[in-house]
Amino acid sequence: MRLFVALTLPWEVEDALSHLQASLPAGHPVPAENLHLTLAFLGELTSREAEDVHDQLAGIRAAPVALTLAGVDRFGDARARSVHAGVEGNAALSHLQEKVARAARMAGVDLARRRFKPHVTIARLSGKRVEPRLDRWVAEHGLFRFGPFWVEDFALMRSDLGGGGPVYSDLATYPLDGEAAPAEAPLR
Repeated sequence: MRLFVALTLPWEVEDALSHLQASLPAGHPVPAENLHLTLAFLGELTSREAEDVHDQLAGIRAAPVALTLAGVDRFGDARARSVHAGVEGNAALSHLQEKVARAARMAGVDLARRRFKPHVTIARLSGKRVEPRLDRWVAEHGLFRFGPFWVEDFALMRSDLGGGGPVYSDLATYPLDGEAAPAEAPLR
């Protein structure tokens, strides 16, 4: 199973990002139901490894997180891979991301060591040369803002790749209420 841990977004955020995507001059918009903020990409795991990750994630205690989307940008230089809405970093978000990464490592997952850059991918690009009109669009929408809004849970998610793009499904959801999350039924 190809897994990741993410914050899912409230419908009003999905709606705001869908409106932003409507004017994109290039790329393949991410469907509203797939919009999320990745806390940790876990990669390919067996069912047993996924259970171990779940057990560790279920013990995370953290408060709800207030997020603000700020600006748009792209990843990649002349051959961009994606367009994203930025997320203003804050102590609560960084703390939660660190707890998630620690939980994954305690479960035996070998996470890539890279700096956490919170963002929500809104479109995937082919990796071809960036069109000037996309650069103009990014510049025109650089002051995009939405929020703050509250996120009250995070999820262990599965990504199934296919010809029409990835399909994401929640395997388990964990509340951000400051309380220890109860263990749930085994994952499938």
